[in-house]
Amino acid sequence: MLIVFGASAPARAAPSIVVDVASGAVLSHDQATASWYPASLTKLMTAYVALDAVRQGRISLDTPVMMSPRACRMAPSKMGFRPGSEVTLHNALVMLMVKSANDIAVAIAEGVSGSVEAFADEMNRASASLGMTQSVWVNPNGLPDDRQVTSARDLAILGRALYVQFPEHANLFNIGAMQLGRQIIPTHNQMLGRYPGADGMKTGFTCPAGFNLVASATRGGRRLIAVVLGAPNPMLRTAKTAALLDRGFQSGAALTSLASLPNTGPTAAPDMREAVCHHRGPAAAAFMAEIEEASAPVAATGIPLLDTMSGAQQQPHMNAKEVARLPRPRFEAVSVYVGRAPGYIGPVARTRAPGAPVGEQDDLSAYASQSEPGDANASPISKPAPDAVSLRRAAAKHARAVKAARAAKAAKAEAAKAEAIAAEPSVKPKTASATKPKTAATRAEGQKRAVAPKPRAATEQGKS
Repeated sequence: MLIVFGASAPARAAPSIVVDVASGAVLSHDQATASWYPASLTKLMTAYVALDAVRQGRISLDTPVMMSPRACRMAPSKMGFRPGSEVTLHNALVMLMVKSANDIAVAIAEGVSGSVEAFADEMNRASASLGMTQSVWVNPNGLPDDRQVTSARDLAILGRALYVQFPEHANLFNIGAMQLGRQIIPTHNQMLGRYPGADGMKTGFTCPAGFNLVASATRGGRRLIAVVLGAPNPMLRTAKTAALLDRGFQSGAALTSLASLPNTGPTAAPDMREAVCHHRGPAAAAFMAEIEEASAPVAATGIPLLDTMSGAQQQPHMNAKEVARLPRPRFEAVSVYVGRAPGYIGPVARTRAPGAPVGEQDDLSAYASQSEPGDANASPISKPAPDAVSLRRAAAKHARAVKAARAAKAAKAEAAKAEAIAAEPSVKPKTASATKPKTAATRAEGQKRAVAPKPRAATEQGKS
């Protein structure tokens, strides 16, 4: 915990906002209109465009989307399906929200709009219609692209629109785990199952963006959305989000509205790579200070993880840091599968000419040999993106280095011990006379001495 929460030195505060879903009132905000890289929060916009296409009747949740070669070349996180595999749009959306699969995001984009570029155009039109004036979209998964930016304010608008316009799909953002075959894949959203009333939405991470989160929670019929961007690690992201929601539920006072926040338009986003993936200490210290300032004790009851622990001694209150430290909860996994829905006989959604309806595309052999678009302005999302991979690789590398260092230290200690033993003078072996067997008389004399009681010393007191 000292590694996670400790450090010293100031750093720039990261953007955040808390809004009331029903009214759109802003309960707190800090740099909410600053441009930022969305990372996988992009997938909330991907889900919005896909659900809007379902509402328009252009595609259905049972429509299979086909994995293209371009989709399969995406950097992790990904499902890893082969080109030509089919997944229903509903299953694809579940994989998008839980696994945050970059290959699935591209398959959805191509299935809905025919191509990634056409889908990005739809993303921009949709965000403009919602009033997201600080957002620019060029890909459906959030893999690094300097042109793709948003803000905490815009993401709050998007999260609110998903709940208000598609209430029947609210559970899509509240899935704790999914099961594919025998594999159980848990959510990355550490608020679910830990924070009282947490019921959505999505995490995101790249080194340039930091650890991002759009989270929703409901208490007493009131739902709030908190957006936290640029956290230095997942635990601090969770702790700050919990602290902001605590303050929002307790105060409830509206400061302004989403529409009234300054509209500066998109600008270049800061690159958090150094603070997040190299030297996290100063950023962690700044986040710790913000969490301390925002924290207020909240009732521990209502936290599913604690409520289900038999015999657990619950604290009457706990703070945001304690919520972030809770162990991973257990969820009932939602089942997903590869392939068409049973009995489905409709068209398959895959790459096609922009504007063409689902089902109008080249035959599979031509489709499988398609190359990347030649547009120089196309998003480079098919290139490897090491920054989009979880920090688990770095942690594993560090663990291996620590293990090797410990082994080397132990080997050095053993070598020093061996040298010390070798330097000591050799001990002469005992002579045969010293080891000759005792006679019966000597054995009897020894037994007699052992049985005889030993007199106490004059100064020794009796012991109980």
